[in-house]
Amino acid sequence: MRLIAVFLATTILATADTTTIGTVTARPGQRATGFLQVPAGVDAAASIPVVVISGAKPGPTLALIAGAHGTEYASIVALVKLGKTVDPAALSGTLVIVPLLNVASFSQKVPHLNPIDGKNMNRLYPGKADGTQTERISWAIARQVLDKCDYLIDYHGGDLDENLRPYAYWADTGNAKLDTTSRGMVLAFGFDHIIIQRNTGPAPTTMNVSRYAQTLGKPTIVVEAGYAGTTKGEDVDALVHGTMNVMRHLKMLPGSVMPVENPIWIGRYSTVASEQDGIFHPLVVPEAYVKERYEVRLCDRLLRRRNLGRDLAGFGRRHLYRRTAVDEKGRHHRLHRRIGGCSLDRGTSTIEYDRYDTARRRTD
Repeated sequence: MRLIAVFLATTILATADTTTIGTVTARPGQRATGFLQVPAGVDAAASIPVVVISGAKPGPTLALIAGAHGTEYASIVALVKLGKTVDPAALSGTLVIVPLLNVASFSQKVPHLNPIDGKNMNRLYPGKADGTQTERISWAIARQVLDKCDYLIDYHGGDLDENLRPYAYWADTGNAKLDTTSRGMVLAFGFDHIIIQRNTGPAPTTMNVSRYAQTLGKPTIVVEAGYAGTTKGEDVDALVHGTMNVMRHLKMLPGSVMPVENPIWIGRYSTVASEQDGIFHPLVVPEAYVKERYEVRLCDRLLRRRNLGRDLAGFGRRHLYRRTAVDEKGRHHRLHRRIGGCSLDRGTSTIEYDRYDTARRRTD
């Protein structure tokens, strides 16, 4: 009887230490890969790649999600790299990595949306078990990943038509304990530009993954690096290094971490919509300083002449002057520009400002 009791206790302990996400099962000290299978419904099924690294020592579960927009490549590459390099023997707790959520977007090179149903895969949490593919994937992530994790990092970057500098989001939810924990995470990650999200009001019916995780009481940060479909080493390395720092901060990896010093906290920023179709011409480079009313870009409007049909006939030029984002000390900064903004999505494309250096003075 005593042997049976010991055997049962050992079996229960092993089961409790095992992490299963979709087809992936990892025991302590193991790395395992597989898929989160999303069955077909009103449209096609989906197979979401998953990596689970179960540490040799007990600890919390940290979830990492990238590729909600499947052409934000730097963040996808960074999570693939982390999935291969984090050592289970050195890890305390469990790392759940979803490196590419929007597989159809990646495969078909479609920015922003899931081409299967035309929906944004970071707007519809908690999803629907019987909805379209984006909603079913969101539902699966909510149940299989978010319900099981203790912390979340959501990864993004400049999409095919965006030029970003690295930055992070931190949410003020009004929950002091939650906010203190996530603030420690974002400072440990190390990006020195941090946008403050005001998430103190009632949560909407559908929301992005970070807001939904916060409603579940999970400390969450959002990080962005990379731009315009590139996978530059400095962007990938910044995401990998920041993630390792957060894991050290959470005591999942050995070693100390030095939080970023003197970050720029951005409490509000401007969104500028294009007023015409045409071609976008930046007149300044990222990280350049400008004063208000300096010219930062112009848009050449494509004109047509009847005898040329669809061919280029000429350009009309329009200069745009806009204020930058404002931080808590009243300083202006630039966060990102959408580099195809004038010719794509007329009236809806956005420019979020951060920091500029020099610019041509307005003369007209």
